Amino acid sequence: MPEPHAPGRPASLTLVPRADAPLSARDFKSDQEVRWCPGCGDYAILAAFQAFLPELEVPRENVVVISGIGCSSRLPYYMNTYGLHSIHGRAPAIATGLAATRRDLSVWVVTGDGDALSIGGNHLIHALRRNVNIKILLFNNRIYGLTKGQYSPTSELGKVTKSTPFGSLDLPFNPVSLAIGAEASFVARTIDSDRRHLTGVLRAAAAHRGAAFVEIYQNCPIFNDEAFAPVTEPGAREQHVIRLEHGQPVRFGPGLALRWGRHGSLEAVPADGADPGSIVIHDAHAADSSYAFALSRLYSADFAHTPIGIFRQVDRPSYDDAMAAQIDAARERDGDGDLAALLTGSDTWQVG
Repeated sequence: MPEPHAPGRPASLTLVPRADAPLSARDFKSDQEVRWCPGCGDYAILAAFQAFLPELEVPRENVVVISGIGCSSRLPYYMNTYGLHSIHGRAPAIATGLAATRRDLSVWVVTGDGDALSIGGNHLIHALRRNVNIKILLFNNRIYGLTKGQYSPTSELGKVTKSTPFGSLDLPFNPVSLAIGAEASFVARTIDSDRRHLTGVLRAAAAHRGAAFVEIYQNCPIFNDEAFAPVTEPGAREQHVIRLEHGQPVRFGPGLALRWGRHGSLEAVPADGADPGSIVIHDAHAADSSYAFALSRLYSADFAHTPIGIFRQVDRPSYDDAMAAQIDAARERDGDGDLAALLTGSDTWQVG
């Protein structure tokens, strides 16, 4: 995957102090024993995350990792940074408060498909629409792993689990479609086993000013093994994966390409027989989200045509920057104010 930004310190971290000395992946590893099930995709994501963070040139004390509840949410324990293992589904809300009040921090949210899309659904969509300067990494294994194998909001129709012995009746969420529908300014998808692609997406997310949402396909070898086999196994992935590169024609698989179909949808067609002018050129920076949403709708349970990469990357004001500007304007107009007078106000009285 081509790097969307030059290596080095991302522009989004200009308020964060620079580290006094170069850092390494070892600096970001805590002294805690990493404990996930053997073969869990979380190991690969953790290793990529720890190896990538030194590129930011940010002191460890200015990096914060906030998680909710679930297997993925153990990750802050293994990071030698500040971190918080918070309440189920509430990590985006806590991260919002932190990012809005401490713009000198690089704030990352680690969550799962159950944590973020079930009890945490409202917190997720509002953090995205507000464009808070946080980076949300959603580990999607399409199952509840920590509680031992119940179906999740991303499990496919008919999924047989401990809580759906006759098959799931729920239509699953498409996390990328959900994020784009919430007007997220940065939306991407990557895969735990593709280290280079994963690192490239993390790098781009860090460089983005505002909310960055990254869905990571993550294998759960115990309760949902090989759930993403069509896009991870050699031989199969070349047929199904659509690698998105900004400014490039969308071609993939055995001579296929994307073009616009009826009703504003995208369709896969043989590239050789298609009018070259009709083949879609990927534009991650399109101001209107309709194109990115159409890309996200290519998702299907069998992963026949699965885009990975950056779907959308647009500039718009971040919530924390707007809030800071509003406070500065009020302070310039009214001074620092009197907190005690505000709290007591005219609606309080003294008894006795």
